Amino acid sequence: MAYSGDGERYIGVQVKALSKRAPVPLGKTLDKVMGDFWVIVNKVSVDPTAFILTPDEVRQLAHRGEKEGRVSFWLQPNAYDADEFRGAWSRIGRGDSGA
Repeated sequence: MAYSGDGERYIGVQVKALSKRAPVPLGKTLDKVMGDFWVIVNKVSVDPTAFILTPDEVRQLAHRGEKEGRVSFWLQPNAYDADEFRGAWSRIGRGDSGA
């Protein structure tokens, strides 16, 4: 969770950190894709890049995979690594009076 400087506003943030440009595992269903924003950071130890998405965008862009009868969902790099999400911190806001 993140709060504004005055404590009046809060948001739920899901953060996924990846060591390289890789798919983000989402689980067996999309039911647990929640919060207000998802922040995906890839190449965290070398050249970190953040991508800011809403849960609705994550669900819409999710890839459904099936292997040996088991279903899993993934967010592929070509889905989240887009100009509209890259470094888009303004989607969240600043948390102070300038937000």
